[in-house]
Amino acid sequence: MPTPRSTALAAFQRRFGRAPARLVQAPGRVNLIGEHTDYNDGFVLPCAIDRGTVVAAAPRDDRVVRVVAADLGDGVDEFHLDRPIVPRADATWTHYVRGPVKHLLAHGHALAGADLAVSGDVPQGAGLSSSASLQLAVLQAFKGLGRLDTLAPSRMALLAQEAENRFAGCDCGIMDPLISALGVEGHALLIDCRTLDAQPVPLPAGAAVMIVHSRVRRGLVGSAYNLRRQQCETAARHFGVKALRDLSVPMFEARAIELDPVVRRRARHVLTENDRTVAAARALAAGDLREMGALMAASHDSMRVDFEITVPPVDELVRLLQQVIGDAGGARMTGGGFGGCVVALLPESLVPQARDEVARHYRSPSGEPADVHVCHASNGAGDLPLQDG
Repeated sequence: MPTPRSTALAAFQRRFGRAPARLVQAPGRVNLIGEHTDYNDGFVLPCAIDRGTVVAAAPRDDRVVRVVAADLGDGVDEFHLDRPIVPRADATWTHYVRGPVKHLLAHGHALAGADLAVSGDVPQGAGLSSSASLQLAVLQAFKGLGRLDTLAPSRMALLAQEAENRFAGCDCGIMDPLISALGVEGHALLIDCRTLDAQPVPLPAGAAVMIVHSRVRRGLVGSAYNLRRQQCETAARHFGVKALRDLSVPMFEARAIELDPVVRRRARHVLTENDRTVAAARALAAGDLREMGALMAASHDSMRVDFEITVPPVDELVRLLQQVIGDAGGARMTGGGFGGCVVALLPESLVPQARDEVARHYRSPSGEPADVHVCHASNGAGDLPLQDG
């Protein structure tokens, strides 16, 4: 079966008639716990996964950037570095190439033209951060081609966030690009989204990370994601703090009645989710899957009731998985919400039973079975060898 690596290399040769000079990758991610806390300057606990985006790249001797999307029937984009770089309404995938390049230029990085071929295996609209994976891979390619050695991984993450906010129009937080940039094999990262401090937390031996795609597609820009962010900002202004990160649960409860009921629920989710995420990192480091599972269950309930971002098919997947897992781990929705994926942390011995339970009892609203992947925590963005071996 073709891989993103082989697909990108073949597409580059087919489209541009030469071999690439560099091959890079950036992973997608799954968030174990800590949802909608990142743009509130809070804590998240994601891991990079062994699905991502590969870019084959070579420099040009002019100021033109040409891009072929190998997974989209060799769809092509072309733009000039010396002309205004604007979104293309007819091809939204190009936002995640043009945006990072535009913001590299805006921050004074010297770039030359390039040919790029892109391929990936992160399901789009699944909540596994296909957009951040693509942006980080593009940034990694230009970093290598332009010898931008001072472009640190955390800086690339900030550029990707800026591009998605301002160019693609989604008010995402820093988590997705940061874990794609900084992932550590075999570990989750407890990320402080204010300071960008990232503390590796080892995944327990014998634990599996299962990702189950509900086949309910989601689109963050067109969904209520941006509205949720605005509601959180409203709550922070009411309490006179920079972000909800600065508010403790007791401080909130003392004055919660002053808030609009909907805004109150949104803020309560973020505050309690921050506490759960820090506790989850401790549980994971101690190998305590029972406590981790309880925290994941509480997180899902909070997303369902207070933040209102789950949907019935996702709730059903969580219920089916939890029946198999019991108190040996947990399951919850992961990602921005309104569809997408469920993540389960469970003993490897229960994976076959969990797969079977989902296969027998779940169908999406359109009648599709769930898509199940058992993933491994992987390293962040980096170069790949051009030759196998």
